[in-house]
Amino acid sequence: MNLLVLIIIFTAIGGLLSVLAASVFLMLSDSQRARVLPHGVSFAIGALLAVAFWGLIPHAFEEVRPDQVQGLSATILVGILSFFVLEKLLIWRHCHHSEYAAHPEEHNHQPAGMLILLGDAIHNFVDGILIAAAFLTDVKLGIVTSLAVAAHEIPQEVGDFAILLQSGYEKKKALFYNVLASLTTVVGGVLAYFSLEDLHASLPYFLAMAASSFIYIAVADLIPSLHEKTDIRTSLDQIALIAAGVLLICSLHGIAHDIKLENSDVHKQ
Repeated sequence: MNLLVLIIIFTAIGGLLSVLAASVFLMLSDSQRARVLPHGVSFAIGALLAVAFWGLIPHAFEEVRPDQVQGLSATILVGILSFFVLEKLLIWRHCHHSEYAAHPEEHNHQPAGMLILLGDAIHNFVDGILIAAAFLTDVKLGIVTSLAVAAHEIPQEVGDFAILLQSGYEKKKALFYNVLASLTTVVGGVLAYFSLEDLHASLPYFLAMAASSFIYIAVADLIPSLHEKTDIRTSLDQIALIAAGVLLICSLHGIAHDIKLENSDVHKQ
């Protein structure tokens, strides 16, 4: 089969599998979602921070020369500050529509939802580049990498879907926007196939921007919402779920890394 076709198929599979897993929320009633969503947000905090600090940032620094480290760190800093400014603009826009629109309830999406979609799209785009790079190295390695990306993305997408629902998106719209964000994996894969050498130099900076978005969302938008309930039982549940998100992402990342190393060694032999 043509290599480009394989890249398109497996980048699509990686994104859609994770979205389908997240869409399980569509099967829940409103009352069930009200009970589940706070737990999903706690889990999302751990998953987002783990993806940023355990996966994206280390991988970005591995891809740059020593003289580029400071510039990459600056990219993360600028990214966090840029998302702060972007959120301010979204809040101002939201307040403007709430005050003057005839139907303000139609504009009740919180900025966290828009930011999570943007960050997820960037992250998925980079995943597409990584999958394409693996396929261009070896087809078997590409298949394993795409499956590893799907497994890695599922818990994060579940958390993202929970954030979108909490931000005021209807279930169908949240699913639709999640699917659109997942399709950037295909875009990244196709672009990498045709111009991998040109994109390779920019890859660490895409990773850094994706990491900065996840850090900002987790720290600025999600963690403060957990302080609304301060009883011991709820606090312990939040800590446990954050830890579960971190541990699951780190475990999946470690397993995927080991599998890719084994396949890479086999390919070299």
